[in-house]
Amino acid sequence: MSAMSNHGEFNELIHAPIRLRICASLAPLKYAEFAQLRDSLGIADSVLSKHLKQLSEAGFIDVEKFSKGGRSHMRLMLTPNGRQAYVRHVAALRALTEGSY
Repeated sequence: MSAMSNHGEFNELIHAPIRLRICASLAPLKYAEFAQLRDSLGIADSVLSKHLKQLSEAGFIDVEKFSKGGRSHMRLMLTPNGRQAYVRHVAALRALTEGSY
């Protein structure tokens, strides 16, 4: 990761296409359930789980497990650090595409 003055901060962990889409999907929401996110991204459970693990280990998302109707569910949300890293990454991408990187 390299800091960028006034333009945000590029984050290699978030930059991977699926992880970027996960963060973009979670950013406007308080939380999303695993199945909802999986379906909206059109990816397999195993693919989503792999990327969620990486984001969780970095402290960018929280995973809350709960039962509903006798079935296990997962609620996913960006942490404050995750939201900040995502916003900074998007700012860095904007600066890059606008030629001010």
